[in-house]
Amino acid sequence: MMQNFDEIQLLFQQYLDEQIFRQEPQSLYEPVNYIMQVGGKRLRPALALMACQMFGAPASRALPAAYAIEIFHNFSLVHDDIMDQAPLRRGQPTVHQRFGLNAGILSGDVMLIYAYAYLLKTAAPDCLPQLLNCFNRVAIEVCEGQQMDMDFEQRETVSIDAYLKMIELKTAALIGGALELGAIIGGATLPQAAQLATFGRNAGIAFQLQDDWLDAFGNPTIVGKKQGGDIAQNKKTYLIIKALEIADDATRQELCHWLATTDQEAEKIERVIHLLQQLDIPKHAESIKTNYMRQAYDALEQLPGDATVKTAIAELADKLANRAF
Repeated sequence: MMQNFDEIQLLFQQYLDEQIFRQEPQSLYEPVNYIMQVGGKRLRPALALMACQMFGAPASRALPAAYAIEIFHNFSLVHDDIMDQAPLRRGQPTVHQRFGLNAGILSGDVMLIYAYAYLLKTAAPDCLPQLLNCFNRVAIEVCEGQQMDMDFEQRETVSIDAYLKMIELKTAALIGGALELGAIIGGATLPQAAQLATFGRNAGIAFQLQDDWLDAFGNPTIVGKKQGGDIAQNKKTYLIIKALEIADDATRQELCHWLATTDQEAEKIERVIHLLQQLDIPKHAESIKTNYMRQAYDALEQLPGDATVKTAIAELADKLANRAF
């Protein structure tokens, strides 16, 4: 029987709660339990379970693979937070802040290894080579995207195409990979699974573009973080890159002035947001996001599978691409 999204989330949460690491040394596994229980949208595992259902198999068949995806995702966050020197994750101290730098590195390492251990527990052992090929490809892409993101911090200019490629690798690849893994376990052919991954990648890019928009224009009370955090950190998001591309010389000069400012943070954020609005950047961001969602829906529509599940996946993607937090 098909399970709806709420039931899928509950199914995965119950499975996650059963996977507490109780072995020694506690100093290695306590940080793992901490990051895995501290929250998050659980988007990627839910998509894997829904993709499995879409092709006629019970969602439970994909639970180990869904957990592999979630533990890999959290591993990447632990190490990203170290590289970014981030103090908070999901409103709580980051792993390296709470347990120390060495614990953050080593606990992240063991999480990556456990991702493979859970992938090997799949109830569809005949497709393990395909699952491993998919997982390895996606894991490499996530690392490539993270390196591109760090490289951008040292570059004066970044093109829109380069930025979109970076977010495709760093963010969207794992969303697409989650769907691809779930589809393979559910019985999809490899071309069908790849096409579902294409849906996920396009929706994942839209998801990140919405993240960019929320940082500058979202309600801080609803979003849960201060407005303009990316601007304060001089991150080259789509909003900034597009503004620099279309601004006239005077506006570009003013924008560059504020981006180069290292003090006056509140005024910097206020002025940059004003310039973005003056250039109609929210409209440009909405337009490109809508285009990626249209490509996502086109890829999904052409696939076979349970129509109810396809509709649920499309609705979830739309909700995430238009979320207010």
